Amino acid sequence: MGEKGRGFLVILCLCLPLLVHSQCNRKPVVFNFGDSNSDTGGFSIGLGLNFGPPNGRTFFHQPSGRLCDGRLIIDFLCENLHAGYLTPYLESLGPNFTNGANFAISGSSTLPRYKPFSLSVQALQLLQFRARSLELISKGYKDLVTDEEFNNAVYTIDIGQNDLAGSFTYLSYTQVIEKIPSMITEIKNAIWTIYKHGGQNFWVHNTGPLGCLPQKLATTTKNASDFDQYGCLQPLNNAAKEFNEQLRTLCEELRSEMKNVTIVYADIYSIKYDLIAHATNYGFENPLMACCGYGGPPYNYNPNTTCGQTGFNVCNEGAKYISWDGVHYTEAANSIFASKILSTYYSTPQTSFNYFCTS
Repeated sequence: MGEKGRGFLVILCLCLPLLVHSQCNRKPVVFNFGDSNSDTGGFSIGLGLNFGPPNGRTFFHQPSGRLCDGRLIIDFLCENLHAGYLTPYLESLGPNFTNGANFAISGSSTLPRYKPFSLSVQALQLLQFRARSLELISKGYKDLVTDEEFNNAVYTIDIGQNDLAGSFTYLSYTQVIEKIPSMITEIKNAIWTIYKHGGQNFWVHNTGPLGCLPQKLATTTKNASDFDQYGCLQPLNNAAKEFNEQLRTLCEELRSEMKNVTIVYADIYSIKYDLIAHATNYGFENPLMACCGYGGPPYNYNPNTTCGQTGFNVCNEGAKYISWDGVHYTEAANSIFASKILSTYYSTPQTSFNYFCTS
């Protein structure tokens, strides 16, 4: 694509969250599973630990349980459906589950199984949530998700980054690659569990370019040959690509094995990598540097003084950074990611995000 064409796409993507809204024929219900990329407060509530300032400064103007300065991708997707932000499953005071629930917990992974809050545990929580909801409805309770709505809901899954990141701390590249099939099996098991209990609509995100995270760039032992043309670590990105290829294959297999099911595979890797590689075209600066952290250029990340800890520094509010704290993305970046998801160009099959509430 030429620079003129890319410029048009940039303008389109920047406008999408504001201009394109999904029209649903029935109430959109979303159940989300994952890690900190889509955790809207589950970790904070579950462990009683607050993510303090400057988290939340951009949109909520206070900490919101998100590891971000504002909204996450899942928040923008819910806005697009005219649905409320997803309430964490663990919320005990004033929860609103009328449009679904969020089971994502920061730090979660696919492995090991049954370790709070792995993907397998999140799937089990869904089953408990469903059984309890239907029980309460039978007793006359209102504003809960019905059996039909559970079946028609979309089940979004965004997990795998922590599996890969954690594995690289103690395994060689070859060993990490050998471990990927076990990770994919856990995602397969979770989707089958949901399917066997009526789930028909699945929206699956692959994992992003791990080797472009400031945290990994600042803390990984590397050689000059490890870097790609944009300054990212190729071995880590290659592992993410292998994970994604196996996840894509899984989605293809499940489509052929399951009846009356839609499984959309969204290429988040390409979306995120494109923004990092062409940051200036999108109006961003310092694509490999954390907005909030310590140490200054080139990455502004120090594991001993992370965002919010004594001594940290933070970029000016309104500065267009891609990385928020070295691991998570800024609201500005998440807005672009959501725009591209909504464009359908990165989805297989090429399906609108609102498909589950329009048919």
